[in-house]
Amino acid sequence: MSGHAIDVGAGNFDEVVIRGSRERPVLVDFWAPWCGPCRMLTPILDKLAAEMGGRFTLAKLNTDDEQELAARHDIRGIPNVKAFVDGRVVDEFTGVLPEAGVRAFLERAIPSPAAKAVAEARSRLAAKDAVGALAKLDEVHALDPDGEDALLTRAEALVALGRGADAGYVLDALEAPARVRARPVRDERRLATLRALSALAAGGRGNLDALARRAAAEPPDFAVRCEYANALAADGGHERALELLLSVVDGDRGRDGDAAKKAMLTIFDALGPDSDLARRYRRALAAIVNR
Repeated sequence: MSGHAIDVGAGNFDEVVIRGSRERPVLVDFWAPWCGPCRMLTPILDKLAAEMGGRFTLAKLNTDDEQELAARHDIRGIPNVKAFVDGRVVDEFTGVLPEAGVRAFLERAIPSPAAKAVAEARSRLAAKDAVGALAKLDEVHALDPDGEDALLTRAEALVALGRGADAGYVLDALEAPARVRARPVRDERRLATLRALSALAAGGRGNLDALARRAAAEPPDFAVRCEYANALAADGGHERALELLLSVVDGDRGRDGDAAKKAMLTIFDALGPDSDLARRYRRALAAIVNR
């Protein structure tokens, strides 16, 4: 038995793992003395068990001594780690993972109170309740003030409320040098997208009706059309904004055209690399610029 684990077998498996996981999640490490990868994984599990305190119970089962129990749990390779919650397996992995991989597994299988609160905030945000999401995230701040997912979700909620500048401040905090040294940003793509969205929101939605009338005037005022396009983008009208900005790039090769091109690039970043809309307008922009 390691310093932070309970040895389990046929005599106590039900008590420690099945019934015990109804009170607190149990992580079971299926191992054997001859298994080199098992010895590599043990210190990682011990470290995380100590670090995460009471979030889960770490149990170890020697598959050589408990072959019937190992077969009952379909152990085909070791090390095998299973997370039990409420008497059943909710997630597992086989083989050696690096510490970051085991940590990610635990966050997924046995979420912390902070992670649960962030998940609730994201649910509220998906239901268009950005104010409620921010209220839930205030609870997270007391638990994990520097948590990446919490900060990114807060920025999303602020963008949804049109508070782009405030979202930018949150992202600045996420990228503060001292924080990055301690906890490097993992989701660079999400961060880049939110940077772009916060920039759009910071531009403001403006009075869309008034801007629409001014933008429709002839001869065209390209600066006004850029302003209207930015307001449309801040309001979520990305396709109409891109179409308008593309017309400015096509009609003006000077300052306004350059501003429109930069605005399009910001919208592309906000839409993300997998957006069909962004791909379509990237091609259209390239065709105009290169002709």
